[in-house]
Amino acid sequence: MTFQEQHSAGISANALRPYQQDVIARYRDTVARGFRRILLVAPTGAGKTVIAAAITAEAVQQGKRVLFLAHRRELILQACRKLYDAGIDHGVLLAGYAPRLGEPVQVASIAALHARAVRSNCMEMPRADLVVVDEAHHAPARTYTKLLDAYPQSTILGLTATPCRGDGRGLGNVFESLVECPSVAELIAGGFLVGTEVFAPSRPDLAGVRVERGDYVEPQLAQRMNTDALVGDVVEHWLQLGERRKTVCFATGVAHSLHIRDEFRRAGVLAEHIDGATPIEERDAILARLSAGTVEVVCNAMVLTEGWDQPDVSCVVLARPTKSPGLFRQMVGRVIRTAPGKTDALVLDHAGAVFQHGFVEDPIEWTLSEDHRAENKAHAARAGTPQAPSLCTCPECSAIRFEGQPCPSCSWRPRRKAEAVEVVDGQLGHVERDRTVQDNGSTAADMASVHRQLLGIAQERKYKPGWAAHKYKERFGKWPPRFPQPFPEPPTPAVLAWVRSREIAYAKARSV
Repeated sequence: MTFQEQHSAGISANALRPYQQDVIARYRDTVARGFRRILLVAPTGAGKTVIAAAITAEAVQQGKRVLFLAHRRELILQACRKLYDAGIDHGVLLAGYAPRLGEPVQVASIAALHARAVRSNCMEMPRADLVVVDEAHHAPARTYTKLLDAYPQSTILGLTATPCRGDGRGLGNVFESLVECPSVAELIAGGFLVGTEVFAPSRPDLAGVRVERGDYVEPQLAQRMNTDALVGDVVEHWLQLGERRKTVCFATGVAHSLHIRDEFRRAGVLAEHIDGATPIEERDAILARLSAGTVEVVCNAMVLTEGWDQPDVSCVVLARPTKSPGLFRQMVGRVIRTAPGKTDALVLDHAGAVFQHGFVEDPIEWTLSEDHRAENKAHAARAGTPQAPSLCTCPECSAIRFEGQPCPSCSWRPRRKAEAVEVVDGQLGHVERDRTVQDNGSTAADMASVHRQLLGIAQERKYKPGWAAHKYKERFGKWPPRFPQPFPEPPTPAVLAWVRSREIAYAKARSV
């Protein structure tokens, strides 16, 4: 079975974006200046594989041979598709594909090439003037270095969105020069990515969890995170805030991911789980159902951090804390691609990652130095300077905001404690000194509509007459008007989700 037999669609020329053309020009200039190991940094969604395909096409036109290396099957097949789009025929070195070693371009699995050409010597290393390494932040690994050392005279082009080790240190022991695409913020401004709206419902207690190689030790992390209370919190807040968006959830391990999936299912949410042992066909089928909308949430144990592109997924649940700035940006990067009708990406950060790493839109100063770490100076200034605003949660909606500034999500504004009265929608409303949530974004008409929907739920479920009034008070902080008596009406998904979140919270409180 060849790749051509699976993908026989017509070939269309790539239309490069202006910044992609600029990056290719800067790559050419870097090579002309004598550098042979170049790291191309492109945020998730910037089109680094498209850029690499264009560079590969130029090399082929010049009579050169190219080797494209990747460590995951999804990345290899993605590269094959982009090469075919660029009109480049090639061989594929991957289990299940017939080798075509005569082609000037070879796309190879790191594991397959190492097994065939290094460990067993059953084939020679393919000749290559240019070696492209996808997800090149893995390049310091021994398997990569053995393969790259076989090409001392070749140009090595690394591709990555996060050019650092797990602890943030640079990759200068592998690469000599950085070529950077525009930042995430610049790509959002240009309409090539969508911005994030971040909510941080909880911050887990990770005191005592051991750290190795710059990140938490996974078994200890999973044990700390995989609790009924925390998992229930994930589901409760998704029902309350997730807007039933297509969602990917990152867990700390297989058991944690399965637990979250099961809790979603108990709450009536269509959820699935995948991990490294999930068969390829089953994983593809689950992701296809997510795309089709027959699955709402896919929980995974670190399978979808790289090589997975599904632009219409617009919500990510971070249930896996990490000290690695690269891993944080890889996880959030899964949901910032553009798609028809998609205006933003929702980040439900149960891991407290945004407090540690800042926003994905923050500019990062990447470095090749092995003695220095990638730096988010904007976040460091907020966290370390008393005069600079730090990140905190909005008391109204739990979205992340800058301390002392209005909430970007619900427009809540900080108020002086001595001032206890504010004006809401033309009516005077009393604000408690502890800033009790009053849902000050709701008009009288909105509140009346919610009351009618609560009555509709009570009627359908045959609840006692006072249930709707108590729920109304729980949401708005006061009792509903007694007259005129409203007529029940069918609830919207938003009101149903809010009621369900309160039920989960009540069940959790009783189980403590």
